[in-house]
Amino acid sequence: MQSAVFTNAYAGAANCAPSRAVLMSGQHPMSHGIYTVGTSARGKSEDRAIIPVENKLVLPDSTITFAETLKSSGYKTSIFGKWHLGENPATQGFDEVKAGTPGRKNHFAPFNLKRFPEGEEGEYLTDRIGKEASDFIRREKDNPFFLYLPFFSIHTKLLGKPETVSKYKAIDPIDGQGSNADYAAMVEHVDDAVGQVLAALSENGLMENTMVVFTSDNGGIAYLSRQWPLRAGKGSYYEGGIRVPMLFYWKGKISGLKSDVPISFIDLYPTLLELMKITPQEKLALQGSSLANVILGEKPKMSQIDRALYWHFPIYLEAYNGVGDDSRDIFFRTRPGTVMRKGKWKMHEYFEHGEIELFDLSQDPGERINLATVLPEKTRELNEEMIRWRKENGAPVPTQRNPDYKAK
Repeated sequence: MQSAVFTNAYAGAANCAPSRAVLMSGQHPMSHGIYTVGTSARGKSEDRAIIPVENKLVLPDSTITFAETLKSSGYKTSIFGKWHLGENPATQGFDEVKAGTPGRKNHFAPFNLKRFPEGEEGEYLTDRIGKEASDFIRREKDNPFFLYLPFFSIHTKLLGKPETVSKYKAIDPIDGQGSNADYAAMVEHVDDAVGQVLAALSENGLMENTMVVFTSDNGGIAYLSRQWPLRAGKGSYYEGGIRVPMLFYWKGKISGLKSDVPISFIDLYPTLLELMKITPQEKLALQGSSLANVILGEKPKMSQIDRALYWHFPIYLEAYNGVGDDSRDIFFRTRPGTVMRKGKWKMHEYFEHGEIELFDLSQDPGERINLATVLPEKTRELNEEMIRWRKENGAPVPTQRNPDYKAK
């Protein structure tokens, strides 16, 4: 193993736009207002007991993004892929922009992306993104650069290259995984594109002077790719929706290690600045913590092990596939609430009717056994801490009842 791998790594949110906003801003969603994609009132109105908080679609210009901080520190900044945080990444600190938000069927050219060069008929988008990123590395090899590479894959509609899909159709699924040949093919295409980028770094003598971070903006869709033993998937704040892979590679600087210290997207901004030894020119309102010492192989501090991580989502996300989503009910992947993880404990509080769930992740990583009534003192202690956090951070709690609601 050549990377620092975190086994308890978390996305900034359970779906794409808010998770990426947390990554770029180093702030929780209530600080920038991006909670989801599109409207926060997802699903049928008759199934929503309260009126959710309004959602924003654009990262405010007042937010000092990670890209802006690196740009002001002398880095050439670039994005190739999916932005999803406004009209133009150039207004948020990116020098070179080849990005956009495609339709669900545009994995093959014509891509129809406003700020991405069109490809020849049938060209595969993941391949093209890998090529564009590799070309950027070759051009900027003599300068410090930041390359943000958010692939559109893996995302529905699932479409792999026909020859790769055929290969996976000939392989029997194992324990329910691999039953969708397009899904498997898309994973391989991303692997190939990442390999292309790493090869460009190696060929240009940059491996020992470049840090590579690999992660995902949310868990997989539950009914398409099981997250077992974790519960649910994309859109849910059970572990299957927010637990993600996260590794840091830096040849000669980071040794291979595996850490179970919890880390979240909220921590990446301060962590990377410390690893890169960058002192920002402007005062930043970052809300995460640096785990640079853990990545460099030092013993974690107790405060890093036992601190609380939070996800606040005063919104609704409709179900994809009912029972197949493995959520609390068949109508929504998530309902308005707050989730915290502290040590081995995971607490969910839902705002509609005040429900609380408490899980011991060390014994129950699938969040199946609710201990809230079994351990009332621990439940009260953690809930009081959660309430204090919401008040201190100005996290809105929707309370207005929805007149369309029909209890079922």
